[in-house]
Amino acid sequence: MSRASSLDIARRAKLQQVHALAISNGLRVEEIEPYGNHKAKISLGVLDRYAQRPFSKLICVTAMTPSAQGEGKTCVSIGLTDALALLKKKTMVCLRQPSFAPLMGHKGGGTGGGRSQIGPPEDVNVHFTGDLHAVQSAHNLLAAAIDNHLYRGNRLGLDKAQVQWRRVLDIADRHLRSVQTGLDLPESRRSRSGFDVVASSEVMSALCLATSIGSLRSKLNHLVVGCTREKRAVTARDLQASGAMALLLRDAIKPNLVQTLEGQPALVHGGPFANISLGTSSVLSLQMALKLSNYVVTECGFGTEMGFERFINIVCRQGQFRPQAVVIVVSARGIRSHSPEPESRKLLERYKEGFENLERHIRNVRRLGSEPIVAVNRFPEDTEEEVRSIGDWLRTVGVEHAICDPVGQGGRGCLELAEKVLKGLVDTPAHVKPVYAADLPVEEKIRRIAVELYGADDAVLQGKARSDLDLIKELRLDTLPVVIAKTPYSFSDEPTRKGAPSRWKLKVRGLRVCAGAGYVVALTGKVLLMPGLPEEPLYERFDLADDGSAKGPF
Repeated sequence: MSRASSLDIARRAKLQQVHALAISNGLRVEEIEPYGNHKAKISLGVLDRYAQRPFSKLICVTAMTPSAQGEGKTCVSIGLTDALALLKKKTMVCLRQPSFAPLMGHKGGGTGGGRSQIGPPEDVNVHFTGDLHAVQSAHNLLAAAIDNHLYRGNRLGLDKAQVQWRRVLDIADRHLRSVQTGLDLPESRRSRSGFDVVASSEVMSALCLATSIGSLRSKLNHLVVGCTREKRAVTARDLQASGAMALLLRDAIKPNLVQTLEGQPALVHGGPFANISLGTSSVLSLQMALKLSNYVVTECGFGTEMGFERFINIVCRQGQFRPQAVVIVVSARGIRSHSPEPESRKLLERYKEGFENLERHIRNVRRLGSEPIVAVNRFPEDTEEEVRSIGDWLRTVGVEHAICDPVGQGGRGCLELAEKVLKGLVDTPAHVKPVYAADLPVEEKIRRIAVELYGADDAVLQGKARSDLDLIKELRLDTLPVVIAKTPYSFSDEPTRKGAPSRWKLKVRGLRVCAGAGYVVALTGKVLLMPGLPEEPLYERFDLADDGSAKGPF
């Protein structure tokens, strides 16, 4: 089913007015701020009103190592939510906000597809409630404050060569990865800088990990922009910028309420990418959903070793919740993408590397504390033999699974999955097993993730990463959690290494301190923080009709 037909399906859906949606899901009229007829922001006061209510049951949707087209986590998350509702369960889905950069570049929208969508997709994908603009403004205000401080005499003694705070933009533009600023100033006042995509901003991560306005302000205070020659950290609070940044984020911190095409509530809030950041929706949206509903479905970006690992090691610790069920989304095309065997061989032999990849993801979920259920997301081009071979293999390794078709059938296409998830919730207590203790040093945290989840023999800090680690130790930030920025297309740091590679070492080329958000980023491979546009970018297919309706591959 094409993206264009997905937009047609969404337009035919009869969405509830947002007031009716809110009231039917435990909210009061005064607790929502409508943005038109079908979307609204939710007051943080809801958490105070429901403070004594315990968290409900959390279901996480992750995936095997994806193919370039993706395996359909968003569609399965939405379809599973609708299926639970068909089984008379009060449920919500929590998703990340789509970003302009992939929307207008090569990926398209982030609201699902076919009969498994949140709507209205043209609103959610384009501007939405302005959260990404607010994050961009707050981030770039701090960049301007740094330059102004240096221009006005630099009373803090900030080492110009050690400034690490770049600018952000939510449009893919490779020419802005490296820029020179201050060309109208004397040469001594000019500096090298660059732009990253908004989804990689530490402000975005701080927003997504905040648990209150006070928590957000504290995180903004601790944003490290660089250090002095004496190796003292210089923060946003030192530059007296964090208060204004918090003001710019006053509305952005509130979760956004929309709905699935089948009328179930969806909280869509925060948009950190999973290859370079957290890859999950905001802590506040999850906490709110866990108070308002009995079952909450959320998506963790890319594979188990990326978004789901960070969900367990960082997000759950911050939000004080834990998953009761975990779904791994797989597809025949995903299995096929790891299996370059000749067509003449039998499927179970030809797809050996694909099954090895899936097996490692199953092992990862068990290592992190849960028994997974595999959702085999069926695409129209899949053959009966391919789908049957995946089920046969899963039965041989003793893993529960269900065949799903959320795009073609919506909630009804995920009923078997919903029934098995509910059964697993009854049988399995909620617990997690983080990969590392909170007080371990950064390099040991990196090593444990690489060895235990990626299948590496070791992790090696190279060149600049060593000097970065020395600085982190001097700043006494060497026990922060870790986000490993790497390719999503392999367990390794090389996208062409498929299956479940062994006998390799993770190579870390640099470390970035995100003290405000509360973690250290380990940079590996050729991960870019500002994407470029493809030869045929999707923006060429977007347009605005005379009646004001959107046109394009949402």
